[in-house]
Amino acid sequence: MNAKILRLNKAGTPVSWLTREETATLLVKELVIWSLGDTVMEIRGGFNRIGKQSVLKLPSIVACEGKMHQENFDPPLENKFLFRRDKNICLYCGVQFAVSELSRDHVQPLSRGGRDTWMNVVTSCRRCNNRKADREPEEASMQLLAIPFVPNQYEFLYLSNHNVLADQMEFLSARFSSHIKLS
Repeated sequence: MNAKILRLNKAGTPVSWLTREETATLLVKELVIWSLGDTVMEIRGGFNRIGKQSVLKLPSIVACEGKMHQENFDPPLENKFLFRRDKNICLYCGVQFAVSELSRDHVQPLSRGGRDTWMNVVTSCRRCNNRKADREPEEASMQLLAIPFVPNQYEFLYLSNHNVLADQMEFLSARFSSHIKLS
């Protein structure tokens, strides 16, 4: 089983993805305040004196005590998250590509004062990136097909896990901004 368990803080804000071992540890140590979703796995333990086997049921979503995360979420900008945000689509030609054929393009080039931030980068195929070169899209007669955006915590956790379960997706997507479309 490769599914991860979604960890929330006590306010219900997503924090991270957990392995089954990490989740089992939190459950056994009674650090889980509440849980949601389906059981994703049962871990069977030893037998007691009357022959009953212990069973630990791992839910797909758990909320734990811990520090509350800051209001201003700042997701790391990595190509794997950027490409997933843009659904592996070149935002200049509109074609979907394999990851190996994609690159990060700075809408306003770094050499012209642009910054390496979520709001200034888009997924681009290598051909379009080379064609645009060190220019802004308008100067290269290229139209940007979507506006770059910074993923919120819910969107970022979706982007960082390729095996999101249905109930986890339902929880996360209810808090997606209007920028991210699932289709």
